[in-house]
Amino acid sequence: MVAVELIDHLQNLIKDNKLIFIRKNIKSIILQLNMSNSKDDNLMIHSNGEAEIISKSYLLGELNQIYETHSIERTRYYIKRLIRSLSQRKESKINDINLNRWKEYEDLLTDSLWILDKRDRTGVHNAGYWGNFIPQIPNQLLRRYTKKGEWVLDPFLGSGTTLIECRRLGRNGIGVEIQAEVIKPAKETIKKEKNSFKVKTLSVKGDSTKLDFNSTLKKNNCTSVQFLIMHPPYWDIIKFSKKKNDLSTACSVEEFLQLFGNVIDNTYPVLDKGRYAAVVIGDKYTSGEWIPLGFYTMQEMIKRGYKLKSTIVKNFDATTAKRMQKELWRYRALAGGFYIFKHEYIFLFQK
Repeated sequence: MVAVELIDHLQNLIKDNKLIFIRKNIKSIILQLNMSNSKDDNLMIHSNGEAEIISKSYLLGELNQIYETHSIERTRYYIKRLIRSLSQRKESKINDINLNRWKEYEDLLTDSLWILDKRDRTGVHNAGYWGNFIPQIPNQLLRRYTKKGEWVLDPFLGSGTTLIECRRLGRNGIGVEIQAEVIKPAKETIKKEKNSFKVKTLSVKGDSTKLDFNSTLKKNNCTSVQFLIMHPPYWDIIKFSKKKNDLSTACSVEEFLQLFGNVIDNTYPVLDKGRYAAVVIGDKYTSGEWIPLGFYTMQEMIKRGYKLKSTIVKNFDATTAKRMQKELWRYRALAGGFYIFKHEYIFLFQK
């Protein structure tokens, strides 16, 4: 049953005053869907001259809700809502989410606590680069805060996780990496990811603390970006290089914040007004003292005019070394009067 036929059928049902007749017809549609030979949970529908995918489980859920309703007014309300979801798109200015079918997006997180069991290792994603973030973070953020064909900027490219997700989701992306020896394998990995949407994913060698982002974008026929995602080093927990402006080589937290502030200053002009920026970062210990890097970097963003929209806490998977020494770290925590890091932050801002 294609959407046009289903819509016509539902519109005829609204006109009927007999609830028992409507429920009988809805039950028949449910049985047809359950008997369909679809190999997965997705169905192709045709509406308004366009073809798109609809979740079979979503459609069955809506139909079952109609079937289980026991008043003619509520039944008609749910039928009208289903017709609207099949025939009309309702999108915001910042993403492709169809709010008329918001129940379909079950995998999109909307709570401020993210418990992610394991890293996405599908496609070309891997955990080979020490310190890269899990792919689910850019995946969630790009789907919530960008549309297909828009531009994403990542000033801390690393192994290219953000640009891999850009290719998967149909977003153009530019990533900047200070280390030549890191950017080369990142480029090779990113190119291996299928580019079904024919988007641009550009890896640029440069120093994000002083790079002229306006010129860099113009060279690639881009005047601005619609989303900014930053996953800077967590100060000196991992020293990625010996370069002067590498944030991981900063001699003090003050120097780290100054360098990070330079990156904010350089990227701020190229992000469109009203659009979003995310900072992914964790805290650290130094000489027995908890250093709240997350809140320090959050403050640097606010100082420069960004509006804080959300503070997300994500569970943090222990490194292999810590997993192997789980009991030792528990003893150290008990003896030293501290708690073991099990979370990091995702701060979401709007320009």
